[in-house]
Amino acid sequence: MNNNNKKQLDIVLTLDNISRIYSQGNNEINVLNNVNLEMRRGEIISLVGNSGSGKSSLLHIAGLLEKPNSGEIYISDVKCSKMTDFERTIVRRVSIGFIYQFHHLLSDFTAVDNVAMPMLLSGSDKVYSKNKAIDLLNNLGLQDRVNHLPSQLSGGEQQRVSICRALANKPDILLADEPTGNLDIKTAEVVFEQFISLARKNNTSVLLATHNQKLSEKSDRTIRIIDGQLVEN
Repeated sequence: MNNNNKKQLDIVLTLDNISRIYSQGNNEINVLNNVNLEMRRGEIISLVGNSGSGKSSLLHIAGLLEKPNSGEIYISDVKCSKMTDFERTIVRRVSIGFIYQFHHLLSDFTAVDNVAMPMLLSGSDKVYSKNKAIDLLNNLGLQDRVNHLPSQLSGGEQQRVSICRALANKPDILLADEPTGNLDIKTAEVVFEQFISLARKNNTSVLLATHNQKLSEKSDRTIRIIDGQLVEN
């Protein structure tokens, strides 16, 4: 395999001249202006910027939750702009994991059931899904909490469960929008370290939106959104 082909295989996400414009009354707000980004397999990228700078919009576009006004998204070299909603859903289910500031766990299900759910929805065997979920929870120090409901877990524990759930199907890409923003500083640092460690163990690429400069410095790259443009530190 030549170097160019190998490089292409290593790229799991490409944003090519992406623009996103929102209408507000008679005004148009150009949040993203012809931005370009390539992410390699296993790479951790922090995305920083002021509130309203477009971090969440970029994550939603990368995760095929929102369509850009122009430009193209490639997931592992597959062009996504012409996909149907069903096809986009399949790509998200197989290739992309999401973590948000608020965990969004299913309140009537235990920690292990919350983590097993994505695997079951993808057709995995019940026993395999449960065992894999327990293994993931053990990796984040939750071995004594697997059968607890979300209401019985601390905020940090709930976010750890949501991280395990996002990694359950071993996605190529993990999109994280302020994943520790709802935690106190000490807990945020611990959860972040565990999260990054588990992502690296799985060779999962992470695009992380954060306000926390200290946490962003632990990434492989830090990219700022300034006036709709991506500026690498």
